[in-house]
Amino acid sequence: MKLFLGLFLLFSMVSCQYFEKEVPNEKELLEQELKKINWDEVDEFPSVLQCDTIKDAEIKRQCFFDYMAQTIQERIGIDTLRFEYPEIDTINVKITINPDSSLQFETQYQNDSIPIADKTKIDSILNSRLSDFPKIEPAIKRGVKVKTQFLLPVIIKMEK
Repeated sequence: MKLFLGLFLLFSMVSCQYFEKEVPNEKELLEQELKKINWDEVDEFPSVLQCDTIKDAEIKRQCFFDYMAQTIQERIGIDTLRFEYPEIDTINVKITINPDSSLQFETQYQNDSIPIADKTKIDSILNSRLSDFPKIEPAIKRGVKVKTQFLLPVIIKMEK
């Protein structure tokens, strides 16, 4: 009996080592997870109410960009841009959508032929026309609303 009890105690002390597992380092685990994440893509693109019912991600994305381009064209198309600047047929607008749904619009110029004073005037017109832009739901990355930026070409002058 003493032999049995002695062997049992010896076995239980030695066998605990078989059940011990090395605890992974938290920093290493975090670094591994961060490396797996593609930071250049979002899980869900920004969205507007008109596109929310679409299930297909690519169609929903296209709906969003179409909506943005059309809304911007409608708002700045009624202005004097096409008459004052006939040489400009398209404006590239850098749109920033923040996690709190706030928007920022910035004109991107492809050539330096437009004087700085004109660029300032165009930016002023753009920002005043887009100040009360409809609500945009921000993009989502891993369940968190994130800031996104994209460049959208907006046609000012239609060819006849």
